[in-house]
Amino acid sequence: MSSTTIIPENAPKAAVDGRQNAAPVFVAEDNELIRTAAKVTRDLNTPKPAIYWADFLASLLVGYGSLAGAILSPSTGLAIFCGLIAILALYRAGSFIHELTHVRRNALPGFHFVWNLLFGVPMLIPSFMYEGIHSIHHRTKKYGTVEDPEYLPLALMKPWSVPLFVVVAALAPVALLFRYAILSPLSAILPPLRRIVVERYSGLIINPDFRRKSPEGDLKRRWLACEIGASLWAIALLTMVVTDVIPMRAFLIFLGVMSGSVVLNQIRTLVAHLWENDGQEMSVTGQYLDSVNVPPPATLPALWAPVGLRYHALHHLLPGVPYHSLGEAHRRIAAELPKDSNFYRADHDSLWTLITGLVRGSAGRN
Repeated sequence: MSSTTIIPENAPKAAVDGRQNAAPVFVAEDNELIRTAAKVTRDLNTPKPAIYWADFLASLLVGYGSLAGAILSPSTGLAIFCGLIAILALYRAGSFIHELTHVRRNALPGFHFVWNLLFGVPMLIPSFMYEGIHSIHHRTKKYGTVEDPEYLPLALMKPWSVPLFVVVAALAPVALLFRYAILSPLSAILPPLRRIVVERYSGLIINPDFRRKSPEGDLKRRWLACEIGASLWAIALLTMVVTDVIPMRAFLIFLGVMSGSVVLNQIRTLVAHLWENDGQEMSVTGQYLDSVNVPPPATLPALWAPVGLRYHALHHLLPGVPYHSLGEAHRRIAAELPKDSNFYRADHDSLWTLITGLVRGSAGRN
């Protein structure tokens, strides 16, 4: 077991960045940061349904409209342009799956159902694949450990792990079609296969050692309804392609847009954290500093980290704040804390800086 380094509150960033080897770091709680963040954001915890509905439906309209444009366009250049717009818009629409896991259903009546009906099932990513999974990632004693389904110590792994992490995501549409068109119906009649499908192929996870438990209660009912819907759609889609009801070109464009959205999300996931924990439990402050904010004046994060994901570190500190209030929360906390606060150490400049830092860090440790 590696030794443990203890970093006190308000330690300079160089104290972390300059440490040698891959020794896990225990960061003492910054109580001033935690108290201030909670105090100045108490009135920001209520989601605004009008924003959620307008944002999601507009993203969906642009996404599906652009997808249709890419499929129907006689011009290759215009088809590529429409495809890129579709990738960005559908990626934004899909990112609301993160909000579904944090917002109570009665706070957004009907939103969970409509999201699954219009996006989750048609795109073969129903919300049960994230519900019950993402909440584990936010548990203080689970984050960054082997029991965290959404964590891998990428910064401590071989350099080739980083590009492989992204390349694998490109195959997700094919894997999802296989999961719902083949594995779902087969697992309904083969209990041993069903156990494997539930444990390994029913969650948006990046930790290959994680095994999901069977759903219970209301989640089990919602899971079954969405899985049946996704399975019927996947079978119907493949049948229409095989029988030429849907042209192969249209099908491949659909898969390409799906793949592009998943890859974009995977790149965003790549820089959501610093990925430096080797499996030990971390303090809340440590989890915050292992996560990433990319606040203004940077503008591109609005595209590659939509729906509040540009404030991922702040989200880990304040998981109850809805996405549309995270920017205001960041401004309020910044106005209250001094410049040497740990709060600012989670802020980063750009996607490129984060990726190159991860790759160089991984290469330097191996």
